[in-house]
Amino acid sequence: MSTAMGTTSVVSVDERSLFDVAIEQFNIAADIIGLEDHLRARLSTCQREMTVHFPVKMDDGSVQVFEGHRVQHNRMPGPTKGGIRYHQNVTLAEVKALAMFMTWKCAVVGIPYGGAKGGVKVDAKAMSLQELENLTRRFTSELMPIIGPDTDIPAPDVNTNAQTMAWLMDTYSMNVGHAVPGVTTGKPIVLGGSEGRNEATGRGVVYAIEEAARDLDMDLSDARVVVQGFGNVGGIAATLIEQVGAKVIAVSDSSGGIYNPGGLSMKAVHAYKAETGSLRGFPDAEAVSGEELLELDCEILIPSALENSITEDNAPRIKAKLIAEGANGPTTPEADLILHDRGIALLPDIYANAGGVTVSYFEWVQAMQAFPWTEQQVNERLRLIMAKSYVAMRDTSRANNVNFRTGALVRAIERVAEFTRIRGVYP
Repeated sequence: MSTAMGTTSVVSVDERSLFDVAIEQFNIAADIIGLEDHLRARLSTCQREMTVHFPVKMDDGSVQVFEGHRVQHNRMPGPTKGGIRYHQNVTLAEVKALAMFMTWKCAVVGIPYGGAKGGVKVDAKAMSLQELENLTRRFTSELMPIIGPDTDIPAPDVNTNAQTMAWLMDTYSMNVGHAVPGVTTGKPIVLGGSEGRNEATGRGVVYAIEEAARDLDMDLSDARVVVQGFGNVGGIAATLIEQVGAKVIAVSDSSGGIYNPGGLSMKAVHAYKAETGSLRGFPDAEAVSGEELLELDCEILIPSALENSITEDNAPRIKAKLIAEGANGPTTPEADLILHDRGIALLPDIYANAGGVTVSYFEWVQAMQAFPWTEQQVNERLRLIMAKSYVAMRDTSRANNVNFRTGALVRAIERVAEFTRIRGVYP
């Protein structure tokens, strides 16, 4: 088969890396709280960065070398936590940014983790299941010195899933000589995964929207919703928000978008995508591009694709009253300012999509205690945390007269700075 390595990279509109954007956002919040210089230096850098180049045997008998990264941003609060993605445009700068976002995300919802992230530069969709297993097992072996249930706990991300985590858990366990279900989250339930984990990120997005809607006096039963990205986050969020009474009028995937102002049936859309592999050609809907979809007339927009979807170029034309970031980093700093000035409420990624890491924490707790919870218990605990975290983010934002993203970052940075300050410097 042809090579699975990616040869092109995506450059953001303003040619900054996602890590540059993460640092800009960090500095805005750090300035507001007057963060000490030594803490600013420590929290704006990643504590550990590992890059590996490793061989994988392909189905045709050839051996290809892949590049992978694992970054741990901050280990002060506890073990680090974060997903592993397989994508042809993975870069170290992107992984560093996502690790930093994970630190803030955990701090916003009060989870005792630091942030981490991992990725392999690979076109996962061009690989067979056996090749993906070979890649996962070898990459896990490369990460053995820095991952573990008490040090760094991977999870699924873009183009990885429960099966990927099962291979990771088995590889780690075989290397240490006993089963270690706590080394990863997002596993199959039979291996110690948690009920509700697969839906957790999308469910958390909907819980966040429900909290904000009460503040904005928005009736969700009258709300029109647009969802960019129809994967594990966007697809589940679309289904769940339809169940609370909202009307999903447009969704998109990598093949493009579909739009029906009268509303789309999520059951029918999911069935069509399962049958055809994409949304293209869905009946009773108008085709729209991913760019056009963001600018449709609606009350709620859920960007759940990759980063830098909302920029200073399209932010002036966005019509939504409320944006909930299902993806990591979908909005640039310039777009944030434009949306805030236009009175559009934006629930930032480090809050809105924190449902995934929250239920990952629940899964880890269950694994460490060898005591499973019911899905109802998981969802009740998740709703409680999302509700409590919304109030804290909103109050911090109001107290500092800033938007929700900066308010969430202020709250997160203050928490992590406190951990770091109290623990001191060793030796």
